[in-house]
Amino acid sequence: MPQNILFICGSLNQTSQMHAVARNLMADANCHFTPCYADGLEQFAADRGWLDFTVLGGRHMRDTRHYLAEQGLSIDERGEGHEYDMVVTSSDLILQKNIRGKRLLLVQEGITEPEGRLYRLYKTFPFLPRYIANTATNGLSNAYDIFCVASEGYREHFIRKGARPGKIAVTGIPNFDNLQQYHQNNFPQQDYVLVATTPYRETFRNDNRTGFLKHCVKLAAGRPMIFKLHPTENVWRAKHEIMAIAPQAQVFSQGNVNQMIANAAMVITQQSTCTFVALALGKETHTYLDKKELQRLMPIQNSGLSGKYIANIARRLLYTPMPVLEQVRLGYRARPRWEADTA
Repeated sequence: MPQNILFICGSLNQTSQMHAVARNLMADANCHFTPCYADGLEQFAADRGWLDFTVLGGRHMRDTRHYLAEQGLSIDERGEGHEYDMVVTSSDLILQKNIRGKRLLLVQEGITEPEGRLYRLYKTFPFLPRYIANTATNGLSNAYDIFCVASEGYREHFIRKGARPGKIAVTGIPNFDNLQQYHQNNFPQQDYVLVATTPYRETFRNDNRTGFLKHCVKLAAGRPMIFKLHPTENVWRAKHEIMAIAPQAQVFSQGNVNQMIANAAMVITQQSTCTFVALALGKETHTYLDKKELQRLMPIQNSGLSGKYIANIARRLLYTPMPVLEQVRLGYRARPRWEADTA
């Protein structure tokens, strides 16, 4: 009988990454998709709209459902419609009850947040939920069998933070492994200053937005400005603030930010994965992040083959018998080396 694989999605970026991997596995197994979900108190809060600023609701959930339907993919809400042989997920900040004990492959979604106060709190009290520190704690559950990461730099990064070396495979990650492609685009404008904002306030972090906007205007020095808002930002509030300080600027809440970066003369970010795109495309870049560190962490550029490489590893995991995998998990057998198979 064909085996079943569940892909747990999240943001539109995470969802399209899951699809990129699944495309290479559909000949081997039945691939089903679900928007991100949770259990217990987290799902109780999500059902009431209290977590609409996260992947458990709001725009992220709407975009994911639309993408899955538009692509004609098989949707299995919460993975409740089938018995699954393997699960591929884009985050281990939440480990749903019905995936525990199954073959589990984790794919890095993008940049990880700096190790701030909430990260240090989690490291001091590891019984706290990982999601309190957002993506700073990605990969730290060690509940997965394999963790596919963007680069050798990120492999070292996750190991330093506590991920187990034998579980990490350097494959590159879809959506960030062929950044030069964004030079070919249909975005009509050129030579502007692009500002990509971050939803600090929506995720309960400090943001001196007024100071940031004034700094952006100063850097632009009279050049045209475009602001691209993060999908989870409060659009009305953000537009109101921008218009008060940069009234001639254009503000987009939709659109492909990577194409906008390709056509920009300068890129300003706060804390965003798209900073990788700006640096890779050689743009003058201003960011809250450490650019030298970002260069070390830069995702592998493999002409868009990361989905294939991750699928090759997933296939090996899928066909590893569960008794053998259980012995590996318990340490009775040596852990396989999960290098990216480029064949």
